[in-house]
Amino acid sequence: MPELNEDGSVSSMETSTGKIKASRRDVMKGLALAAAAGGFGPAMLSEAAAAPADIGYPKPAPTTGDVIRASDSNPEVETAHGRIRGYVRNGIYTFKAIPYGADTSGANRFMPPQKPSPWTGTRPCLYHGYVSPQSPRSGWENNEESWLFSWDDGIQNEDCLNLNVWTEGLDNGKRPVMVWLHGGGFSAGSSTELPSYDGESLARRGVVLVSVNHRLNVFGYLNLAAFGENYALSSNVGMLDIVASLEWVRDNISRFGGDPGRVTIFGQSGGGGKVTALMAMPAATGLFHRAIVESGSLLRGGTMEGSHALAEKLLKQLNLSASDVDKLQQLPFADLEKAAAEATAFHMPASGVIDFRHIGNRLGWAPVAGNAALPDQPFDPKAPSMSASVPMIVGNTLNEFINGINKPDAFKMTSEELQANVSKLWKDKAGDVVAVFRKSFPNANNFHLWSAIGASMVRSTALEQVRRKADLKAAPAYSYRFDWQTPVLDARPMAFHCSELAFVFDNTARCENMTGNGVAARALANKMSEAWIHFAASGDPNHPGIPHWKPFDPTTNGTMVFDDECAFREHLDDDCQKVISEA
Repeated sequence: MPELNEDGSVSSMETSTGKIKASRRDVMKGLALAAAAGGFGPAMLSEAAAAPADIGYPKPAPTTGDVIRASDSNPEVETAHGRIRGYVRNGIYTFKAIPYGADTSGANRFMPPQKPSPWTGTRPCLYHGYVSPQSPRSGWENNEESWLFSWDDGIQNEDCLNLNVWTEGLDNGKRPVMVWLHGGGFSAGSSTELPSYDGESLARRGVVLVSVNHRLNVFGYLNLAAFGENYALSSNVGMLDIVASLEWVRDNISRFGGDPGRVTIFGQSGGGGKVTALMAMPAATGLFHRAIVESGSLLRGGTMEGSHALAEKLLKQLNLSASDVDKLQQLPFADLEKAAAEATAFHMPASGVIDFRHIGNRLGWAPVAGNAALPDQPFDPKAPSMSASVPMIVGNTLNEFINGINKPDAFKMTSEELQANVSKLWKDKAGDVVAVFRKSFPNANNFHLWSAIGASMVRSTALEQVRRKADLKAAPAYSYRFDWQTPVLDARPMAFHCSELAFVFDNTARCENMTGNGVAARALANKMSEAWIHFAASGDPNHPGIPHWKPFDPTTNGTMVFDDECAFREHLDDDCQKVISEA
């Protein structure tokens, strides 16, 4: 196997386009780029988990009247903490920045979340809420990456425990609920930073969509347990925030037409890591009933030893002693975040080739195993038995972090450059690796092939997670790979990290810079979002628009490939995974 740098990455690779390198924030965000046609009939669900008859059926947005409807009194919902007012867009009830927890600043910093204080009157919930303090987006400039993603970084504040809800009806609809956990590692991002995260399209198809903001980086994962019993859970308060949001869903979602007994948690990149961690958290047991991990199979989080050493480094950076630890709650959040970013600088990857199998304890900020909130590593050495009854979907994109974004000459890579890159990873076995991958991808150019090889270690963790889940022989697990190659920018971005999001949310139009929003993109979005919706409704992603998707069997390694032509393929990755493990 390749030798890892201290930061959990593999050395930078030279190509005709220069070094392939991922910045700190890019990789931590899970946005690093190191680097409707075909409608279906009504959902066909088992009687045991039947959904409303119209779930999943693509219903058009209203074509007459105003797109937006909002007034001083409509729509309103009485929640457990007070009355809120939202708006209606294209027939979908929308509520944003609903508080599910109290302000986390001051004495509440590093502490488990508290319930929000009840309010009187009606609270407007019309616009995005505050996002957790985090580092500025590094290396931002007017380039292809910025154009593709169209980020909205929001406004930072420690009063960030808020969520958003989209629903088709404020009734007793008993619709499946899907709770979205954003990417960005455990350090950055928000529920509203990408246009793909908008929940209107999924809500129109019969689910209630919830997205969540919570504490990140030093505010959510600083291990101060050694400095006082009151900080016993500080290393996991960011995850406990998410648990609190799921408790809010349990207590309130029926008022938005949702079924608290059918809650799916799903997330991508860091969000997938959050889903993984929740499955091993006792406090989250029973608050969700299905789980989807997209390009975020974090089998191991941080350790008590490593996180304690990081806390000591941060204190030293701030010229504070152990007896001064309470002063951390008094620092301006911008000063604390800046110091925390500097304290974790040595963790940052040096290239776009990231070995997810060993990255958990090198992220800097991540859930920490070993306390009451997270007793054990999430999926290592095995899947958590406490969530054995929870069905899962696990997968990733074909090209992940190695793509041609901002690299106009990417596809000019020569065979010699390909061989040199692979040799830096697998040394004298490079020829075998290239030969096996070329057989599996016979139509790939040299850069496509290098990308598939470099992304194969992300694929390894997805396969290992779904295999360990299947080994429990309880609820089914389903494997997928997203192979669709976007046509924009001369198809150089390929199936990049985050590229499936527009399809999962059925938002190819909102994400037209990424997708082109052509007939093929819309058709695939219909199929993929339909699978996610069916899974949320019944725990089974199958629907008439895709080939039959079998649960994962470790003897056949069956995987659904999402592409212009979707296909269920057994032994899809066997040869490629074997050669990189043996090389």
